[in-house]
Amino acid sequence: MPIVEAPYGVEEARRRLVAALRAEALVIGEVVLTSGAVAQYLVDVKRAILLPEGFFAAGVLIAEQARALGATAVGGLTMGADPLACAALAGGADVKAFFVRKEAKQHGLSRRIEGPLLTDGDRCLIVEDVVTTGGSTVKAIEAVRAEGREICGVVAICDRLAGGAAAIEEAAQAPYVALTSIDEVYPERPDRAAA
Repeated sequence: MPIVEAPYGVEEARRRLVAALRAEALVIGEVVLTSGAVAQYLVDVKRAILLPEGFFAAGVLIAEQARALGATAVGGLTMGADPLACAALAGGADVKAFFVRKEAKQHGLSRRIEGPLLTDGDRCLIVEDVVTTGGSTVKAIEAVRAEGREICGVVAICDRLAGGAAAIEEAAQAPYVALTSIDEVYPERPDRAAA
């Protein structure tokens, strides 16, 4: 049962998310991606998700996926996953939110996974803002598994349709869902025919 009720359903949330990504997150121009590849556009999801409309729409959609997959925890590699895990909570998911550091802290509790303690029986939903090669998502999956935790699925806000889905599915051995794709966010992109 959700902690809060959304004023609109999944289909409307998805429509609003795509609109927010188009309006706020799409950056056209040459950029270097996390993978090192050069692209002619970027979807900077945080620009849309850190505004009320995008945050709430993403929260509704991630919370729905968390319920469908039986997740008890939602998180992923910092920074891409941080607002998404928080959005899941705001969207009504009855889960723990967590953040995976790129490496363990060298002071304090020396933790790599921050947030409420993940325990035996937790089913972790990994979230990611944008998937290109899937490298960041695979790192998060590996870190969570290294802690002995189960991966129940992976949710991305936007898939660039560049092969990352296959790498994620292989690493996760669990369902992968992209809430949107680059085809929806930037349908007129110049490389679409080649994709």
